[in-house]
Amino acid sequence: MTAATLSGRVGRRAARGAATVLRNWLLFAIFVVGWEFAARAGGSKFFPPPTEIAVTAAKLWFTGPASHLFLTDAVFDNVFPSLARTLGGWALAAVVGIVLGVLLGRSATAMDYVGPLFAFFRSIPPPTLIPVFAVLFGLSSGMQVGSIIFGVVWPVLLNAVDGVRSVDQVKVETARSFRTPKAYWIGMVVLPAAAPKIFAGLRVSLSISLLLMVVSELVGAYNGIGRSLLNAQQDFEFPTMWSWLVLLGILGYVFNTIFLAAERRVLAWQPTRLGRD
Repeated sequence: MTAATLSGRVGRRAARGAATVLRNWLLFAIFVVGWEFAARAGGSKFFPPPTEIAVTAAKLWFTGPASHLFLTDAVFDNVFPSLARTLGGWALAAVVGIVLGVLLGRSATAMDYVGPLFAFFRSIPPPTLIPVFAVLFGLSSGMQVGSIIFGVVWPVLLNAVDGVRSVDQVKVETARSFRTPKAYWIGMVVLPAAAPKIFAGLRVSLSISLLLMVVSELVGAYNGIGRSLLNAQQDFEFPTMWSWLVLLGILGYVFNTIFLAAERRVLAWQPTRLGRD
């Protein structure tokens, strides 16, 4: 590949990225302006305009002392604990799901035995088990993290099994012929081959973890975004309630953006991805 060809690809990629960002922000701006006009025209206290929500959010989160980077107690007492529960539960579920998925996927018969059991448990809505986790862990972060792990482990596990089983048979036979050590085989062949499907499961589970964090905090928590959202709703503080709802949307967008950037970097070696560039 010549330097001119490489430079052209980089330039086209940058142009496409800039056009995509501009288009997305333009659509977002149109949506917000439409929301503003619709809310002011409706005049309902249940649906405040975005400007009122923005002012409320700024007072709620960014009027703290300079020593705390202007962050208020609401951020430290509610936002950070919720982020820790969400990402902690997701990370633990990812480790469990990938490890079990690799082990089960490498076996020819294991899923025949545990498949029906998995189908049974993953059909149970995680919120219905929150009382069970409350009994096991009490009304603590353990209850929320346990609920998140139970709900998000299944996409990771099943995608890992599917990814491991999709390893090219030629690679399998080659490894056997050369007596490749199992650790090297799993780390250098199996996991890279299964990585696209594993990342697909991780992406789905990340959004589910955010939802389960809110649901678990609505039911049994003394702090957190879900608890604050419920308190604002019960106190009829609708701008505050919408501020927490908008924050959840922002967190979902940020999580997804960071994850996609990491996925593109990790899976940049794939021929299909290289072809798009």
